[in-house]
Parts: sequence; structure tokens; C-alpha cells
Amino acid sequence: MQLDQVKAVVTGGVSGLGLAVARHLIARGGSVAMLDINDDKGAAAVAELGARASYLRTDVTSEDGVIAALAQASERMGGLNVAINCAGIPGAGRVLGKEGPMPLAQFETTVRVNLIGSFNVTKAAANRMQHNPPGADGERGVIVHTASIAAYEGQIGQAAYSASKGGVIGMTLPMAREFARIGVRVMTIAPGVFHTPMVDGMPQQVYDSLCAQVPYPSRLGAPAEFADAVAFVLENRYMNGSVIRVDGAIRLAPK
Repeated sequence: MQLDQVKAVVTGGVSGLGLAVARHLIARGGSVAMLDINDDKGAAAVAELGARASYLRTDVTSEDGVIAALAQASERMGGLNVAINCAGIPGAGRVLGKEGPMPLAQFETTVRVNLIGSFNVTKAAANRMQHNPPGADGERGVIVHTASIAAYEGQIGQAAYSASKGGVIGMTLPMAREFARIGVRVMTIAPGVFHTPMVDGMPQQVYDSLCAQVPYPSRLGAPAEFADAVAFVLENRYMNGSVIRVDGAIRLAPK
């Protein structure tokens, strides 16, 4: 798929990795609808990115809300052929913490946003994409999930987060196999430690320690590098049903 033909929804699109993807696609001629729940950041993002960008307040865990948002996005852009799932929450906490076992609600919320939200957006997007006219190789659309290297080597305190991201990885291949008949590819990117708003308030010594753990280059990933990976997936039609680690060769220690 050529990037100037992209008509994409990006969840979590007004900050961090999602905003980087939106910037990348807009800069290369695509159109993007950013789905998020921060109205102030949404307005700022649209003001920055211009007429081919839009913001739709969307809770990715709401089935009806997502269906409505994708309908609006498709109408504004004149179609929908890409969905990028970047919405997520950290859900940090030990299963057996100092104040007792983790409340089930905390685990459920993490899984609901990170895993169920990705599923919810994917099924609604694929349902629309299947009606697109086929392009080269019969392609009608592309869906890209965001997992995490924590799905492979989750640290202490990441049980909920790792479970949610492991679920995202687990549904990638079955979805790709199922959607082959409609010409929709499904890929997942598993980023390592990236410089997003989550680390902005981190003490300098902790930040430096994180950077030192990355073999090469010894720094946190830049959101633009994640966006580059997304663009590669969109443009390369033979990328389907697999997971790409973008992590500087880091392998997370237990804690």
C-alpha cells in the first residue's frame, strides 16, 4: 500500500506512539483519524497536522462507540483501509502487593483496554475494509497491533500488562489467516522501551539506567522509529501474520 493512499484510524493517536504514526502518515500524504479520549490533546494534534487529520473521542472498549467512530472516520476520509491499534495503559502492579493481592478490577481494566480494545477496533475495521475495492494482490486493508516486548519477558509487576500484550500477539496469526480471504493483512509490532509521555516524569537516574540496558543503540526508542516500522509494514504486502520486535536488542530483566 502506498502511504499517500492511506486512510487510517489510529487509536491512542493524540500522544506517544500513536501521534508519531499519525505525523508520519500525514507527512507522506495519507489521511488519519485519531481515536482517543483526550480532547485537549486531540485539538492540538489536529491543529498541528492540518486538514487531513481529525480527532474522534473514542473509548476503544465500547463496541457501539468504536463502530460509530469508524463510520465517522470513513465518511470524513472517503474510506478506511488502515487501522493502527496504539491505545494502551501500563496496568503496573504486583499480583501480591504490599497492600494485598491485586484487585481483579485492575487486571480486568488492563486487559480490557489493551487486548479487548484492540480486538474491538480490529473487527469493526475489518468489517468495513472487506467492502473496499481490491488493490495489488487483492489487498483491501491493513491492521497493525501494538504489543510489547513485555509479552515475551515481562518483569515483576507486569503480570496484567504482559498478559494483555501476550493476548495481542496471540490473536495476530489467527486474524491474518482468517482475513486472508478478504485481502486484509494483520501485523503486530512489539516495541521495547520508548520515550513516550509515560517516562517524562521518571527520575534521571532511572531513565539513564533504562538507556544503559539497551545493547545498541543505548537509548530509549524514538516514537518516530516506531512510526517507521508501521510504515514499512503498510508498504510491504508480504508482511502478514507475524510480530516485529523494535527494541535495540534489549531483553528485560526480572525487575
